[in-house]
Amino acid sequence: MENNSSNFIKNIIKDDLESGKHDHVITRFPPEPNGYLHIGHAKSIILNFGVADDFNGKTNLRFDDTNPLKEDIEFVNSIKEDVKWLGYDWDNLFFASDYFDEMYKRAVLLINKGLAYVDDLNADQIREYRGTLTEPGKDSPYRNRTVEENLELFEKMRSGEFENGTKVLRAKIDMSSPNINLRDPVIYRISHTEHHNTGNKWCIYPMYAFAHPIEDAIEGVTHSICTLEFEDQRPLYDWIVENCEMESKPKQYEFGRLNLTNTVMSKRKLKQLVDEGFVDGWDDPRMPTVSGLRRRGYTPEAIRAFCQEIGVAKTSGIVDSQMLDHFVREDLKLKAPRTMAILNPLKVVITNYPEGEIEWLDAEINPEVPEMGTRQIPFSREIYIEQDDFMENPPKKYFRLFPGNEVRLKHAYFIKCEEVIKDDAGNVIELRCTYDIETKSGSGFTGRKVKGTLHWVEASQAVSAEFRNFQPLILDKENEEEEKSFLDRVNPDSIEILQGFVEPNMKDAKPQDKFQFFRHGYYNVDSKLTAADHLVFNQIVGLKSSFKL
Repeated sequence: MENNSSNFIKNIIKDDLESGKHDHVITRFPPEPNGYLHIGHAKSIILNFGVADDFNGKTNLRFDDTNPLKEDIEFVNSIKEDVKWLGYDWDNLFFASDYFDEMYKRAVLLINKGLAYVDDLNADQIREYRGTLTEPGKDSPYRNRTVEENLELFEKMRSGEFENGTKVLRAKIDMSSPNINLRDPVIYRISHTEHHNTGNKWCIYPMYAFAHPIEDAIEGVTHSICTLEFEDQRPLYDWIVENCEMESKPKQYEFGRLNLTNTVMSKRKLKQLVDEGFVDGWDDPRMPTVSGLRRRGYTPEAIRAFCQEIGVAKTSGIVDSQMLDHFVREDLKLKAPRTMAILNPLKVVITNYPEGEIEWLDAEINPEVPEMGTRQIPFSREIYIEQDDFMENPPKKYFRLFPGNEVRLKHAYFIKCEEVIKDDAGNVIELRCTYDIETKSGSGFTGRKVKGTLHWVEASQAVSAEFRNFQPLILDKENEEEEKSFLDRVNPDSIEILQGFVEPNMKDAKPQDKFQFFRHGYYNVDSKLTAADHLVFNQIVGLKSSFKL
């Protein structure tokens, strides 16, 4: 299923090996532990681990933990869990903080070579001096400090003698470069913040753009694969590797990032959704995070198949989110047991069925996989059907239940609506029906045909359950650039919570168990809200989609 023609990264690696440029392959997945991974990161994981596997190489999992203000061990643990859940295992586990001493030495080396200086400009002034895309920057008044002065100030920065924001270390490259990334970028800043790995050993921390190429070089990474927004930073990446005199010379390669319709892929925006209470956490089933997709019921096999199908291209594009749903549906149709669930119950009393009697009926677990066998479901005088499977005054070509009409109950009998019971407000609260004993499913009855088949659940043994149906959390709009905030696109109707019933064989369902509910779609037992006496099901995807590959 993999779209090899668009996987230019694989072709690059193949050429490098055939030409003798490399005799082995080492990739890395380098997340910053400042949030939970999303589906875009999943694409990167599958790419980095996948191409290494294809060429008998290795993949390191490395946490780029250079900003302790935003990082937490919670994110480290969640990222490890996500990588393993997607089906991969790293050859080595590293942290950027493992290399802080070495990075400091390389920064000192740059100072000694006259290629770095301590700057007293604040962040706003640095931004002002940097210039624009059409105007060159101008030199900081501190750019020509002597090597000795810079060494002394940098050591004082390290020893904690200056407050946050008062000084930075900048690379001395070219303030008139057409690439803004080369206009003396900041490579160290002061941050009196405890680090989750190094504690209070450091009060200065390297910037990501400085740390990342050094980490790759120390680990001997051969192919540093990242998303397209880092393309303009590649000259800086190469400059740091060369001028810090790294023995290994990794190269950076960029690919188009994954963008999905009706989705945001920014960790900053996802964090805002969490912090402002639009969702109940990073693992909310409406979130595009790997943990959210897992909780909703998506499978790693489906995510891998999706990422392989869209391939790896040099340009970015927008993928219809229904395509991901398609692969989930394709994966689950051969795995998920079939069962019946009633999300909006309407009680039906079958008046000519014996009172107090329970009959057990056979039903296939998955008709597409006969070897999964059958299950037994109870049938009695009282059952529940869906409210929208009945209309008192139906339009033409309505084949479900209405007064005087006959329908088939899935796996059971024909029933006919004889009487409608309403409350004082005129709402239908119960139906009185009769059944025909000769029409039992599987009996071979051919005496007459009915056009409607309804799902149902027997009332006395039904297990109550909560159902959560989802619509996109973020709605695409034509004029997104005119919106004040992406929060303007948050869908107020992204979740519908219903109380209903499932078959009694579902009472032992466990978190992450997945089922196909007849006519409703695929559902997953929620791992966060389900309790011993409270089943909660998340809708994964519907049964059908108009999407075509």
